[in-house]
Amino acid sequence: MNTVELGTSPLRVTPICLGTMTFGEQVNEADAHAILDRSLARGVNFLDAAEMYSVPAKAETCGATETIIGNWFARHPGVRQQLVLATKVAGPARGMPWLRGEVSKAGIIEACEGSLRRLQTDVIDLYQIHWPTRNVPAFGALYFDPAKDRAALSIEAQLEAMAELVKAGKVRAIGLSNESPYGVHEFVRLAEQLGLPRVATVQNPYCLIHRTYENGLDETCHRLNVDLLAYSPLGFGLLTGKYDETGLVGNHGRMALYDSMKAQRWGRPEALAAARRYNALAREHGLTPAQLALAFCYRNPKVASTIIGVTSLAQLDQCLDAWDVQLSPELLKQIDAIRWELRDPAQ
Repeated sequence: MNTVELGTSPLRVTPICLGTMTFGEQVNEADAHAILDRSLARGVNFLDAAEMYSVPAKAETCGATETIIGNWFARHPGVRQQLVLATKVAGPARGMPWLRGEVSKAGIIEACEGSLRRLQTDVIDLYQIHWPTRNVPAFGALYFDPAKDRAALSIEAQLEAMAELVKAGKVRAIGLSNESPYGVHEFVRLAEQLGLPRVATVQNPYCLIHRTYENGLDETCHRLNVDLLAYSPLGFGLLTGKYDETGLVGNHGRMALYDSMKAQRWGRPEALAAARRYNALAREHGLTPAQLALAFCYRNPKVASTIIGVTSLAQLDQCLDAWDVQLSPELLKQIDAIRWELRDPAQ
């Protein structure tokens, strides 16, 4: 894999990124370290974490993922310098009072310092705002509700906090996550107007059953030179085919294991129904469902890097092996035909 440059930043990353939110919940530390070893050996130079991980979010596992990665760095001197390390500062609490209530400039700086300690590193290459501080429909909410408006830390103040971290050498580049076209535009506009750090990336969901990035955010990012980091390319496992026969029951995946996840966007009956259509299409073309879903992201010019999440070495190898899969124009037309019919049921 060749590396790609992220936005206007100096960061160059592989087009596959190892997401780590399973570390500390579904994956213990020893297995996580084995996955990190294999990922690095196979050429992936990009890791993504967050202060709130692992997932599902719980007070007792908050920060566990970063701690596991930090311990891996400590065990392998020199490895940190081979990798581009991304992590995120959480937005307003969203039912997680152990993180914070509202976000402040001091809170962003304090959160970064906490991540640096857990990760056992001096610098975070890409520091991202996990979700907006302002009222915005996200994580499955379909409509903006002005009744939920509240006082929130301004975009300018968030950029000022990031500027302090960049100036101190603790952060190299900044990014957003779960953002809208308006949010991306305002972060870039204010950064350029005020001489503050410019966002390089936006990390948003993008997969066969959730393509809302293409509803205007793609154009905004293209014009502003902000790159997409695509998360959930397998639709939280729905696009692997493992739920096709059983539905979201049993103990063979996070959507079956955790009731809190079944209640979210990925757990909608319409999302599983759509996934089954894409999975059947993959099999008709001699592909596994995961190969189709991953290749759709891997080879998509809209995507700078695709974030994969795994719970085993076997899953990691399957995800990385899918890099060699090419989708024909005919197959891409069939994918679009299903999307035209079913739209984005996991949005």
